[in-house]
Amino acid sequence: MTHPTPGHRRPGLTGTLTTSLTAVLAGLLSALLLWAPAAWASAAALSAPAARAAAAAECAPLAPGASAAAQRAIAAACEHVAAGTWYTWGGGHGPQPGPTYGKVDPEDPASEHDPERLGFDCSGLVRHAYAQAAGSDILNGDASAQYYTHRAAERFTAAQGLAPLLPGDLLAWGTSADLKHIAIYLGAGKMVEAKQSGTKIMVSDVRLNSSYYGALRVNTGPVTGHVFKTWGTGVWTKAKPSVSAARVYAFPGPTTIRVQCQKHAEPVTADGYTNDAWSYLPDYKAWVTNIYIQGPAWLDGVPTCDF
Repeated sequence: MTHPTPGHRRPGLTGTLTTSLTAVLAGLLSALLLWAPAAWASAAALSAPAARAAAAAECAPLAPGASAAAQRAIAAACEHVAAGTWYTWGGGHGPQPGPTYGKVDPEDPASEHDPERLGFDCSGLVRHAYAQAAGSDILNGDASAQYYTHRAAERFTAAQGLAPLLPGDLLAWGTSADLKHIAIYLGAGKMVEAKQSGTKIMVSDVRLNSSYYGALRVNTGPVTGHVFKTWGTGVWTKAKPSVSAARVYAFPGPTTIRVQCQKHAEPVTADGYTNDAWSYLPDYKAWVTNIYIQGPAWLDGVPTCDF
């Protein structure tokens, strides 16, 4: 009997095994190539809802202390995180609170599809959230109008940071004369916002950058203080009761204001009236001539300022 020497191969058996193995591998590769696109497509289809579900789970009061109304406002905003609602420039500012089709922002090329998308801009989302919370349209207007609302229960400066804030407080960015952005605080350094064109309603880290202006807590109940309404358009509030003082904010149209006190100061002549009475507006930390406040030249029931 002849024994094969070390290293000796039997070509017939080896060739058969090699051919079989090659065929098996080719079949597996073919199956993988056929399966992979379908699997990847399925994973992609699932990723968007899964991502929204994860974001929605994070969108909730993340610290204690929120009022029942603030919790309702957060819940209303978070529904649109879960739904994948778009940011749309000008969205949410229809006759009633709620999502609307947006407009093209001439300064933002990313807004080209906003007229095709039903959604909110930053203040539209805040308006909707607090309308749901209060049962009435209490924050109709842009970011500046919402920040300076006479419904502010408490205000916080940028220097105070996030420490005194509670979930449901409103955060604002910009300058005293022009606030550009507003969002709803969730707690734990997070907020829910309509950020910019091309994105959807989202949960973000609070941006305590140089443009962060401050925050306020919304009073959804009865308004306290001496409440009046202005008339005219483009009426500036002033840092001091003087026409030459620094400008703070201009009322774009008739605006509901809260007056703390009034005093006799620099006489002003405007629109056919002359008056030396000025009112201090605590929500603006500014003054306005009584000429542009609806009512008598000296407001009834408002005390004289002692400063």
